[in-house]
Amino acid sequence: MQENIQVGKAAGTVGGMTLISRILGFTRDTIIAMTFGSSMAADAFFVAFRIPNMQRRLLGEGAVSAAFIPIFSETLNQRGESNAWILAGNLLNIFLILLTSMALFLILLAPWVVMAFAPGFIDNPEKLELTVTLTQWMAPYLIFIGVGSLFMGILNTFKVFAIPAAAPALLNVSIILSALTVAPNIEEPVMSLAYGVLAGGILQVLFQLPIVLKKGLRWSPKLDLKHPDLIKIGKLTPPIVFGMAVYEINILIDTLLASLLEEGSISYLYYGNRLVQLPLGIFGVALGVALLPTLSGQAARKEFSKLTETLAFGIRLIFFITIPATVGLILLRHPMINALWERGEFTEISTKGTADALLFYSIGLCAFAGIKVIAPAFYSLKDTKTPVKIGVYALILNVILNLVLIGPLGHGGLALATSLSAFFNVALLIFHIRKRLGPMGGKRIAISLLKFSFAAFIMGTAVFWTREIFFSTISSASVKIAVLFSLIALGVFTFTLMSRLMKIDELDFVLKIVRKSKGTNN
Repeated sequence: MQENIQVGKAAGTVGGMTLISRILGFTRDTIIAMTFGSSMAADAFFVAFRIPNMQRRLLGEGAVSAAFIPIFSETLNQRGESNAWILAGNLLNIFLILLTSMALFLILLAPWVVMAFAPGFIDNPEKLELTVTLTQWMAPYLIFIGVGSLFMGILNTFKVFAIPAAAPALLNVSIILSALTVAPNIEEPVMSLAYGVLAGGILQVLFQLPIVLKKGLRWSPKLDLKHPDLIKIGKLTPPIVFGMAVYEINILIDTLLASLLEEGSISYLYYGNRLVQLPLGIFGVALGVALLPTLSGQAARKEFSKLTETLAFGIRLIFFITIPATVGLILLRHPMINALWERGEFTEISTKGTADALLFYSIGLCAFAGIKVIAPAFYSLKDTKTPVKIGVYALILNVILNLVLIGPLGHGGLALATSLSAFFNVALLIFHIRKRLGPMGGKRIAISLLKFSFAAFIMGTAVFWTREIFFSTISSASVKIAVLFSLIALGVFTFTLMSRLMKIDELDFVLKIVRKSKGTNN
């Protein structure tokens, strides 16, 4: 129980910092939406940003940590700090070499990369050229996000979560400032967004550097490619990256196919995915990041019963959060998009297109978050093959569903295919982890799911009727935003009340974490 509380507090810290970052992200997207809407420039930026942003999510949200933390922890505990820092220094040098090479590769081959990821742009030379230029400017971001993710892994090993979780907010701040101050003063305003991305990557590294140095990291030009622990990480990293990349690859495939649809489809998918990323980042990614060090420690000590208990707790907790979040996103998709973004170049047509994407992405929220929570259990056991195999099957299914659903549903079909393949992915992950660890309290999880769903149904009913009475698209922006947040507050209150009446344990746990964080728990 004590370990669950520690995991909960760590997840709360990461989630809180992620919330700040996502709020800034919404501000960023609001400014982009007002300035560029779903125009050619917006489509060009979102395609160009897809590549570095995918690497940010892969490396910054778990891939490096999943491979690095178990080995770094083992070295730290069994062979001392000096050996651990030699390992970290070696890995830093390899990162600098590999990521610099990748950035140069992307700069030189940007035209072909863009044509591969957005073949629909080939018939529009102006759009293609702009996307290529944006891609080349943002290519060096790969270096900084990779180094920053390594710093995050180091700090998380020492149970320092707040600083690395807060670092991504600097990217949003940088883009916002660049859009507001640089865009009006240059010939091609959308280039300001690329400048902001690059500056944000630099800031994320500089923000974490002092505390990493304080912990003991010292840079040395030496490179020992035969270091045994480095070889272990090298073997673990590729399959982990691919296993965690399935969702991002699916989104990339969506972007590729959306480039063949009407103009604006890429932007609709981007904006819809951004809204789903809010609860996914705050809760799914945060809990996954917090779980990994604890699961790795339990696996190293061969405490498999505790590992199973911790994992089952994580599954119940993530469903407790994501089920009502799914209902809320579906019911409030139009009010949310209308109130937050529909102004300037972001028109009513943009709202409708984004709402369709959000509806179908929201369906998969529980699955997206479940993958983030369950995959670390495999990584803690140093099993990277199983998630990769499952990821390949899910990727194939997504491509098939894309081709089937794009005809009748357009860009919405692409989003739905991603959600359905995620459910397939998480179902297989649960099946295989149960096969390996044994029963995980499936009956308790099933009962909890029924309770969560009933509480979410009552919440949804209250939100639906209140929305119908009070929200109007013709109201002023301030009124719409006030009503929107009131509806969200009503949903949280209703779900919390129902959880209390139904004596849902997860609510008591969350409240206990909140009290402990405030120092009021005796």
